[in-house]
Amino acid sequence: MLPPAHKKRAPHLAADHLRMSVDLPADPSVAASIVVPVRNEAENIAPLIEEISAALDGRWAYEIIYVNDGSTDATGERLASAMKQRANLRQLRHAASTGQSAAVRSGVRAARGTIVATLDGDGQNDPAFLPDLIAALEQGGERTGLAAGQRVGRQDTGFKKFQSRAANAIRKAILHDGTRDTGCGLKAFRREVFLMMPYFDGLHRFLPALMRREGYDIAYVDVVDRPRRSGVSNYGFFDRLWIGIMDLFGVWWLIRRKKPTPEVTEVTEVAEVTDVTEVR
Repeated sequence: MLPPAHKKRAPHLAADHLRMSVDLPADPSVAASIVVPVRNEAENIAPLIEEISAALDGRWAYEIIYVNDGSTDATGERLASAMKQRANLRQLRHAASTGQSAAVRSGVRAARGTIVATLDGDGQNDPAFLPDLIAALEQGGERTGLAAGQRVGRQDTGFKKFQSRAANAIRKAILHDGTRDTGCGLKAFRREVFLMMPYFDGLHRFLPALMRREGYDIAYVDVVDRPRRSGVSNYGFFDRLWIGIMDLFGVWWLIRRKKPTPEVTEVTEVAEVTDVTEVR
């Protein structure tokens, strides 16, 4: 298990606090990495960290990775303050906002756990469901690549619910991904599988379809939505309608162009070559 949250950060984690994010090998001492993309969510930082810790402490060795996507409020300062108290809390910072997909990918690339779980940083996703998602992925075995949260009791406005329902219906009709709700931020997946996927802006919205494209099964977990604690939405689902439609048909094209993955074996023994006598 990681050190208790009240202990000071290890020196090697405190040094070089502005180091660049790189693809890191998995660390066997970390079972799961919780990635939280945020932009201007200062007031929601401390309560959400407390809830994540309450859900996971004593169950898995885990780390929390906040990806500060170019925030202009006190988000960075609130995270820096929390990091002084929690050895398993990390902050990645984007110099400028590049969007939710880019923030999720930065967190996954820097994650040390073989399993990565994500949730939105506004408090609408309840961290109490993280154990169910991680357990569903583990119980599904190697062929299960994704455990996807499916929201019930949506707390959004009527227009946003209509927008989401319409987008989900169109997506299902075109991609046949078998998922009723891809907009939920609560997900758990295998890090190596995520990093195999072709990256594009909007990737996080199409994870079920892309997981099926790679030949993996998907587990579904019902999760309860709740109201945002404070602030306003910074990331939305298909907020840019035409870009969303282009993404949808781009994913359709990727699925259509997928070739079967070859079964590869390495030959390690040199076969004996029979002498051949040339006949003249």
